[in-house]
Amino acid sequence: MEEKVGDDANRKHYGSALCWWLTVSVVAIFVVGAGVFTILTKFHHHSRSPQLSDINPKYVSSLELALQFFDVQKSGKVKNNRVWWRGDSGLKDGREENLDLSKGMYDAGDLVKFGFPMAFTATVLSWAILEYGHHMDAGKQLDYALDSLKWITDYLVNAHPFADILYIQVGDPEVDHNCWERPENMTEKRPVIQVNSSFPGTEVAAETAAALASASLVFKEINLTYSQILLEHAQQLFTFADTYKVSYSVSVPQVGKYYNSSGYEDELLWAGSWLYHATKDPSYLNYVKEKNENEFGSLGSVSWFSWDDKHAATQVLLSRVNFFGARDVPDAENLDLQKYRETAEILMCKLLPDSPTATTNRTKSSIPFFLKPFFQSMWIDLGGTVEPFATLGSFCVLSCSL
Repeated sequence: MEEKVGDDANRKHYGSALCWWLTVSVVAIFVVGAGVFTILTKFHHHSRSPQLSDINPKYVSSLELALQFFDVQKSGKVKNNRVWWRGDSGLKDGREENLDLSKGMYDAGDLVKFGFPMAFTATVLSWAILEYGHHMDAGKQLDYALDSLKWITDYLVNAHPFADILYIQVGDPEVDHNCWERPENMTEKRPVIQVNSSFPGTEVAAETAAALASASLVFKEINLTYSQILLEHAQQLFTFADTYKVSYSVSVPQVGKYYNSSGYEDELLWAGSWLYHATKDPSYLNYVKEKNENEFGSLGSVSWFSWDDKHAATQVLLSRVNFFGARDVPDAENLDLQKYRETAEILMCKLLPDSPTATTNRTKSSIPFFLKPFFQSMWIDLGGTVEPFATLGSFCVLSCSL
């Protein structure tokens, strides 16, 4: 994923990077893996609120540890942090541009803030809260999840000072990767990088729009004013992303060594889908349904959900609309959404072991080979023994049991 100087630094970096991406991947798999189940319910619609006594304490502990990792990654002036050994850091980030970019989260084991994967993290965390917030609340972890989400969205809002300017990176990766240090002890310069109308970055702007739109749904019933601020930024960023269609890897080629993008089409559909859910504005649904589904949708083609490819998650998200219908849109037009649903079902049927069309190309633990990077080295202590999570169904059980 990233280059490090020196073997020891490599081992440390990739160990931390693996931990970071395993954490984000677990949250991602929670959401998408339970897609077929969760699209049968609407956001925040549950028959009864779960109680702490209903929840396996080992699952609560696992969720607590996963969320605690976000506390470890926080930049800025920390307070009420569960990780006692983390202190203030990055307080001057953005100052040379008269911006407060002190918040946000560091990437993996280094001290760089990469906007593209950070925004993806916020989008997936928002979705997890929307689907499972009532379970997080029962396990007394919801407030921590909300705090971590706001820590990122506060940063993303500040990183978007004008409609067509978005700051996408803080820190120099080359300098950072040559020095392994605590963030509290940083003394090197912290340059910032932006995309704008002259040097656009469609996928990073669209992913940030998705993050802020999904987060606006999370905070809508908690802080309406903040929710509206997030949504306004999301709409501006989507317009910026769609108006100037250039990959950020082209405009800012140095990001190619770290988070190179394979294309921006999926991010545009992903952002449009979240904006439709956040606004119910039919123009966003028209964008993903009639204008761009055939060109951008990768319909009928199985892909996997990651920071670089949101096709599968977009298909699941739009399947919800297909199930329930879209407001002010004729039923005949809703049939177009069935293409997204059918593609999502192809993926699910390949993953679930008992499906008639399940892939047979699996490891001994029944993990599909194309999912192996997400599961490799992922272990959890269950019932006094250490067992690997062998199938996607295990994550469905975990997510639905919390």
